[in-house]
Formats: sequence, C-alpha cells, structure tokens
Amino acid sequence: MPVITEIEDLRRIYRRRVPKMFYDYAESGSWTEQTFRENSSDFDEIRLRQRIAVDMAGRTTASQLVGQDVAMPVALAPVGLLGMQSADGEIKAARAAEKFGVPFTLSTMSICSIEDVASHTSKPFWFQVYTLKDDDFMKRLFDRAKEAKCSALVITVDLQIMGQRHKDLKNGLSAPPKLTPASIANLATKVPWGLEMLQTKRRFFGNIVGHAKGVKDPSSLGSWTAEAFDPSLDWARIKQFRDWWDGPVILKGILDEEDAKQAIKVGADAIVVSNHGGRQLDGALSSIRMLPRIMDAVGDKIEVHLDSGIRSGQDILKALALGAKGTMVGRAFVYGLGAMGQEGVKKSLEVLHKELDTTMALCGERDVKNLGRHNLLLPEDFETRWR
Repeated sequence: MPVITEIEDLRRIYRRRVPKMFYDYAESGSWTEQTFRENSSDFDEIRLRQRIAVDMAGRTTASQLVGQDVAMPVALAPVGLLGMQSADGEIKAARAAEKFGVPFTLSTMSICSIEDVASHTSKPFWFQVYTLKDDDFMKRLFDRAKEAKCSALVITVDLQIMGQRHKDLKNGLSAPPKLTPASIANLATKVPWGLEMLQTKRRFFGNIVGHAKGVKDPSSLGSWTAEAFDPSLDWARIKQFRDWWDGPVILKGILDEEDAKQAIKVGADAIVVSNHGGRQLDGALSSIRMLPRIMDAVGDKIEVHLDSGIRSGQDILKALALGAKGTMVGRAFVYGLGAMGQEGVKKSLEVLHKELDTTMALCGERDVKNLGRHNLLLPEDFETRWR
C-alpha cells in the first residue's frame, strides 16, 4: 500500500483509478462551482488557538449522534452511485464505517439496495430519502428501511429541483456508463476498475429498479427520475414524512436560520447544515460560514451537524468548535473508496481521526465534547461579511 498521510493522497489515486464520469460526478459542483470551492476554502480562514502545558493523556474523540455512540463525531454522508466508484461500493463503505464505529448513510440512489447492505453488515445504518411525489413508493421505501433496521432516516430537503452540473451533462453520466467513443477510450485506461465491475451483478440503482412503478429495467429509469422529484415540496410535506418514521429523523440541506427553526417545528431530531456539497445553488454561502448563524438561531433546541467541504480532521474540529454536534463527510471517503475499496474508506477514517485527535491535543483539549469557540481565532467579519 502507498504511504497515505492525508485525504489528498487518496484523491490522487482515486483520480487515476476511476472512470472520468464518476470522478467528475464526485469532484464537481453546479454552474461555476464557486460554492463547491468555498465550502473547503472558507475553512482555511479559521485559525486554531494553540495551548500548552495541559495534560493530554487519556484523550477521547468518542461522542454521540442522535443517541448513537460513535468513535468520533462523523457520519459517512449519503452519496449516490457509490457502487460505480468501486464494485459493491455501498457494502464496502458500510462495512468500513461499522468497523470504525461511525454511521454509514445509504442513499436512495445507491447501486446496492437497502437489503444488500443490511445482509452484509451487522449493525444498523442510516438511510437517506428524497422528497419524491409517489407516496406508494415512498411508504414502501420507508417500510424496507424499517425492515432493514435502519437506525435513522435522513431526509434530503434541498433537491426538489436539480442544480445543473455541467460535467455530468458533458460526460453523459449514467449507471452503468453508456458506451460512447469517449467513454470507451477512458474505460480502456481503467482496467482494474472494469475487472471488478465484471465480477458483480450490482450495476443499476438497486433501490429503484424493480421497486418503483413502471421501472422494470434500467432503460425505464431515466423517465421515472425526471418525474419523481417533487417541486411543490413544502414544510407540510416534510412533516408528513416525519410522521411516517418512528425513529430519529435528520433533515439534510439546511442553510438558513429560518429553515433551521422550521425544522424544529416539524419535529426533526437533527439538521445537517449543508448546501449539497456545492451541487445545487451555486453562489450560496459555504456551510461552515453559515454554521455560526444557524447555531445562534437554534442553540441547543436541536442537534446540528455540518456537511460540505470537510477534507481533514482539522476541518472537523473547526465545525465542532463552532457548535456542530457532528459532521458528515462525503468526498473524503469517496476518494478512499475509489482508490482502494473498503481498505481505502478505512484509511480515510483513520486519517481524519488522527488529524482530529492530534489537533485537539495541540489546542489543549482532551475530550472532543469540550471543543468550543475558545479553541478558534476567527476573522472579525467571518460571520458578518455577507448580509
């Protein structure tokens, strides 16, 4: 195995190993990609406060997310098409998360189905749903998640209308990839990836094909997807989904103080401050820049997590110090999955954990739950530059 010291090492291997359309799917944003870039670069504006002569023995990063014990305050974010980054990718990622002691979130738009992942893991995982029109499909999806003993439901609330991602359109993104002269030329350079894919039967959207009305095979998936998402989504509809699930509900895609307050009113157990990794509204503020405003608005009335832009354990620490109870990582573990499969996801979590633990110690903290704004140095206008 090559020496991996940071998440960027995994990204470089990932780029060499995975077909271009799937690399671009993960490593891109909508329109000009301004928000995609600032999700990460805004972390760089935050400085850490170094403290010395503090007993650092017996440090712990252990915490809880929606009542579940975790080895560190991190969950693997829902990412569609994981099974195209690496054969049976959702299963590999779920197993790595389980062994490490953090939650894995399965996307509705996964290649491996809910049942696939449940049959290959021994602990409950989280399940993510979109706000789709078809009540019959949605209720059956909820029932399947309950049957699989999923421990939390993550409702994505910022995707009722799809942001335009230029690279996906130009690459003709599909699962499995459509064979064109350009894609064939690129696939010819990704032989190890292709050989793994030939050994699995899971190459389509496992939660959709054969489950959604009229979707009997992959060829009928496109028309269903175009009609499935509900542009009329409102808070009453979100409340309806909340009522359908009798366990913890996490609303993912909150980027405004007023929306955070509404999430409390509809009975959410937690929210994820997120702009969908910069893949929806380009020009929106980064998640980390919006986090302080949202924390000031909701305080301890609801559990707050942060997603989008995290590439290091220091980023995790900064989010926790600004008030988040937990974080979600997406691209950071996708790089590992695409680079080295399950072992790569494990390595990404180890890198993040080591960076979090070491940085916490150098900031003079022994317990991750004690992190706060006293550990940071913020630019004077970090919270007020954009009004």
